[in-house]
Amino acid sequence: MLSRDTNQRQALLKGLVGALIRSEAIETTEAKAKAVRGLVDSLVTAARKGTLAGTRQVEKVVADKDLVHKLVHEIAPRFKSRPGGYTRLIKTGRRSGDNAPLVRMEFVK
Repeated sequence: MLSRDTNQRQALLKGLVGALIRSEAIETTEAKAKAVRGLVDSLVTAARKGTLAGTRQVEKVVADKDLVHKLVHEIAPRFKSRPGGYTRLIKTGRRSGDNAPLVRMEFVK
């Protein structure tokens, strides 16, 4: 998946999750966005619980304590009444060079 070995792929996904939490919107390739979407949704679901166990589940993936705090205390409460689908993908065109499809991934408002 994504033409990387397991450790490289996990590092890439964790980096994309951190970037998405930090800026609440990122631009990346469609394949990477689809790969990270499930991970982000599961982290938001865990953070929505507001429990210590949920926070620790988030900390397994997101190493930066400031980003964990932002996800648990700012982003997740916005989705209390939403059953799922916390992110959206908006196609933005193609990347010059390799013609890869680009998308903007952001949290649903």
